[in-house]
Amino acid sequence: MVKKGDTARQRRLDAEISVIGKQERKGKTAVALIYPNTYHLGMSNLGFQTVYGLLNELDGIVCERSFLPDQNVTDTGDIISIESGRSLATFDIIAVSLSFENDYPNLLVILEKAGLPFRSNQRDETHPLIIAGGVTCLLNPAPIAPFIDCFLIGEAEANLPGFMRLAKETDTRENLLIRASQEIEGIFVPSFYKETYNLDNTFEGFKPLKDVPGVIKKAYVRDINQTSSCSTIVTPYTTFDQTYLIEVSRGCPHGCRFCGAGFVYRPPRFRDPHLLVSCLHDGRAHTDKIGLVGAAVSDLPGLGDLCKAAEKTAAVVSFSSLRADALDQDLISHLSKSKVKTATIAPDAGSERLRRCINKGISEKDILTATEVLVTQGIPNLKLYFMIGLPTETMEDIEAIIKLCKKVKHVFLKSSRPIGRMGEISVSINSFVPKPHTPFQWAAMDDIPTLKLKHKHIKKALKQIPNVRIHADTPRRAYVQALLSRGDTRVAEMIEAAHDNDGNWPKTLKDATISADFYVLRQRNLNENFPWDIVDHGFQKSYLLAEYRKAMHGDTTPPCDVKSCRRCGVCGDEKNEQ
Repeated sequence: MVKKGDTARQRRLDAEISVIGKQERKGKTAVALIYPNTYHLGMSNLGFQTVYGLLNELDGIVCERSFLPDQNVTDTGDIISIESGRSLATFDIIAVSLSFENDYPNLLVILEKAGLPFRSNQRDETHPLIIAGGVTCLLNPAPIAPFIDCFLIGEAEANLPGFMRLAKETDTRENLLIRASQEIEGIFVPSFYKETYNLDNTFEGFKPLKDVPGVIKKAYVRDINQTSSCSTIVTPYTTFDQTYLIEVSRGCPHGCRFCGAGFVYRPPRFRDPHLLVSCLHDGRAHTDKIGLVGAAVSDLPGLGDLCKAAEKTAAVVSFSSLRADALDQDLISHLSKSKVKTATIAPDAGSERLRRCINKGISEKDILTATEVLVTQGIPNLKLYFMIGLPTETMEDIEAIIKLCKKVKHVFLKSSRPIGRMGEISVSINSFVPKPHTPFQWAAMDDIPTLKLKHKHIKKALKQIPNVRIHADTPRRAYVQALLSRGDTRVAEMIEAAHDNDGNWPKTLKDATISADFYVLRQRNLNENFPWDIVDHGFQKSYLLAEYRKAMHGDTTPPCDVKSCRRCGVCGDEKNEQ
């Protein structure tokens, strides 16, 4: 009898176009690469695909993928790999790719289904080694540290090959982890440290128990032109539907003060257009859909030439993100020729005052001009992205979101009439979550009733406007995300409790020995030590504090200029320039 899961697995395999070819397992170190969510979401993640390709390029390594079941993740039964259908427990190494904090509970689902103990101190040499990486590990590895044998902090190209080389050379797990900690950048082995706390329950620090670094310096690729990050699998079963993804840049120069990725991926780096054109032609060998990925795609030097090269190949090009102040006629013309139906503009805040506070760097004029040009160039639908609960926010700022949406609708309507068709404006409202390693890491999050009130106010004001649709996140889910984002190692107990409670977070938080409000709603002391201080990103904490103070005064900071800027310290640190 064929199981339903096996049928889904085979259907996906049949639909996949592999760029790297089939990998043989015999005689090699077997790595199961896990995305702790569904296939659909995992295969939409270019970072996950990049690591998959990187591992399979290494001598003596074979990597297979695993995901959670699509429907009910609490179903009984093992998690198996896509490629061979093998159980996770049969692999030598389980590598977990973590992009979102809310996926942390899914990690325990995976371990349980694989028959593996949750905590690293309950596992031994007979169990697979469990390693983890991804942007959430760069931000704060502490909440899941008790579950992970080893974190690879940073960009995989910079430390994963070295780690896998040691994995083949060393005879015991202990020797591997000791050598990796001492010889490779970005290696954090939680069992080699003891966490200490102050009498007021605040975090004091991680104390090394062995001869390992006191702080973990992230590993990153100095010159991203030495490597390319592109899809290794093209499949229809993703958000991007048969699209070949190309990473054009890493990091972002604009310094939005709420954005974790914008700080931990410093310095901003852009790939050479000639390399990207080569990647474009590689992608066209597999599909006509090309997706350009990066936190600052519109800042890419030579973006127009790249788009022209794509047009010559008849490729349909999409973009992961574009700034309103960068949407000139040529770029929007490329979007229109690629038959893009929806463009996203992220004002993030409704008022000019609050956009200065968060250092967004775009004006209301930029937003309205972009709206007009997009519609007149034949892109019918628009998505606006806002956050609520930002530091210093007042109800006047909430009203400003409503007013800005109405102004956008006015321009949208006026620009649509001459072309005889009206698209839709989608307004996305998301709760602000203070992130580690950002200037807002000291800020408190709005409580759930306040966020619900702001949601309700915006929805009520906009729901009667034709062709405007409102989408809002769930404040309770955002609250849990903040807990998982800003917590220390004690939060692991809450994650375990939530697992035991079948995902019932209200019950879990009610029964917890430490109030979750302590992590989520508390304004942090300016001299407080944070659990994420264990990770060194090259900039000083004093720089973030200076940016926080500038935010409180509404002062802005210009974008990064890596050739001359030395404000944050990343580019001026000789250690980072070796």
